[in-house]
Amino acid sequence: MYFQLALLSVASLCMAFIAIYVSAILVARKEQAKRTRLTPSDGDTAFLFDEELLVDATAEARAILASTPASGSDWSRLLSALISQFPDLKSRISTLADEERLTIESRSGQATLFCEWSRGLARISLRSRADDDHLSEFDRHIVHAMEQELETLRATSENGPLLIWREHMDQTVTWANTAYLTLADRFEPDDGEASWPPRRLFDLEGSAQLSGATDEPSDPKTTKALTRASVVMPDNTTLWFDLYTSDQDDGMLVTAVPVDAAVQTEQDLSDATQTLTNTFSYLTTGLAIFARNRRLTHYNPALADLTGLSLDYLAQSPSLVEFLDKLRDTQMMPEPRDYKSWRQNVSALETQAQSGTFEETWTLTSQVTYRVTGRPLSDGAIAYFFEDISSEVSSSRRLRAQTETGQSVLDSLTDAIAVFENDGRLIMSNTAYAVLWAVEDGDAMHDVGIIESARLWHSKCAPSAVWTDIKDVVAGESSDTAWSGVARLWDGRRLQCSASPLPSGQTVIRFATDAGVDALSHSSPKPADPHYVKM
Repeated sequence: MYFQLALLSVASLCMAFIAIYVSAILVARKEQAKRTRLTPSDGDTAFLFDEELLVDATAEARAILASTPASGSDWSRLLSALISQFPDLKSRISTLADEERLTIESRSGQATLFCEWSRGLARISLRSRADDDHLSEFDRHIVHAMEQELETLRATSENGPLLIWREHMDQTVTWANTAYLTLADRFEPDDGEASWPPRRLFDLEGSAQLSGATDEPSDPKTTKALTRASVVMPDNTTLWFDLYTSDQDDGMLVTAVPVDAAVQTEQDLSDATQTLTNTFSYLTTGLAIFARNRRLTHYNPALADLTGLSLDYLAQSPSLVEFLDKLRDTQMMPEPRDYKSWRQNVSALETQAQSGTFEETWTLTSQVTYRVTGRPLSDGAIAYFFEDISSEVSSSRRLRAQTETGQSVLDSLTDAIAVFENDGRLIMSNTAYAVLWAVEDGDAMHDVGIIESARLWHSKCAPSAVWTDIKDVVAGESSDTAWSGVARLWDGRRLQCSASPLPSGQTVIRFATDAGVDALSHSSPKPADPHYVKM
């Protein structure tokens, strides 16, 4: 019995708690609904915001938001609608949570914003002081906003450097800004008055469309393709413009952007490119320029002549690897032992050219020799130069052969021969000279001049004025005729000396002994004469 009474008590208590809980929830929801709704006391134009989210608004308030561009948050749209009348709204409203109430006057003084912070929400009411005016709050705001927008648009169109005008479908100019009218007036006589409609300056149908522009817009109200047109002025100067057109209900809206500087720059660049192209076409050195992506972008006719590659192939802009592979296939570059070496050579060709250190000499099986040089360009491109140096190599080989033949002829003579340049440098001597004066063949011409040579000769001979005479002949201080004299070696042999100037300015010195130079290899020089004076 007592147990049943206890259960009934507990059940009653639980039901009471549930009733209280439900009642509290209903009250909270009612309060929440109350705080997220506007009341008639808020005014005809009122907004209710939770942070930047619009919670509630009156009909006129929603109409104001609807008149603004549909972008950004609700609060951003409201700012864009009110900022013209209330310039300090953004800075003032940031203190609303602390001050709880704000009153903000409009710039004209004809409207007021009443702002209130309550329970985390911001209530903003727009009211006018002209209560007896027949216009509503919304109408006043819309009219003022339209006036402000019209003023802004008029100032923008009239004060800017762009030419803006509207054309009717019959090509009549129905409206134009100051920049357009000023340019059109230059076609009128000096004493004439401006007429209306103004002159049509541009032939839109005949203007050239720029590359990359679309022919038709997805929306007929959007801007159409960019075109470029020119106007020839009465003084024969040409003005260039980029035209942007937009279809309108009764015609077309056109904006012209002056591009004289851009056109002049393009013309200068074209002229410079043409000049370089003409210059490169006369070069005998082959030129190949590979862009940053390593494809051939520029070349000259000499490249085709030297490499044997057709102009059609070069016009296909092959890559660097393809270009070199083609040279390899046509045997126009040295053949490596295997393909792996070939790939390594290609990598080195590009890497070294990027640092500006690549230079190679290619000797082909056809006995043609090329000097290939790679140089980096400022934009990441690489330029390769192909120069035929076959004649240069042949000339070097002939000169080397002639020099070796001349040396062999000198070495076959028994007289000691030495040839001095007009500046006194020893440039050639033979074996007999090295034996006579006990010098090594390699050291005979190593930074040796007439002064050092005369000291050597004097040290191995008895004192004589012969050496001074020889120095004068080499230095050109004596006559151009041949000179001869006699000196005596320390071993007693007579040394016949002669100097013969050559037409090219060099001097040939000849030394001949009575017994020949062969005996000198078995003799040793006599100790220095006590009367020897170092020169």
